[in-house]
Amino acid sequence: MKILTANRLTDGEAVWLARDGIWAEGIEDAETARDKDGEARLEAIGKAASEANQVVDVNLIDVELLDGGIVPLRLRERIRAAGPTNRADLGKQARPGTGPAA
Repeated sequence: MKILTANRLTDGEAVWLARDGIWAEGIEDAETARDKDGEARLEAIGKAASEANQVVDVNLIDVELLDGGIVPLRLRERIRAAGPTNRADLGKQARPGTGPAA
């Protein structure tokens, strides 16, 4: 299973393409692709958003669904989803209801 991630061009914030077609700041809102057609659709949306200067560094990433929600398989993406590993008071992990990066 994959989701589409990028960085918002206006402020560099890590974002994920959400089910409603917007770029969400929380990975829990990400739309998942379960097959090649879904992946191609997400990539096309990401390419259009990049060309419209909404986001940069658009990538499909591997994830799994666990009881706690969407979890990226790579550590790099877990850190992008939560925040720095050395300061729990910074990044997305400092927001209410979000756990540590790794």
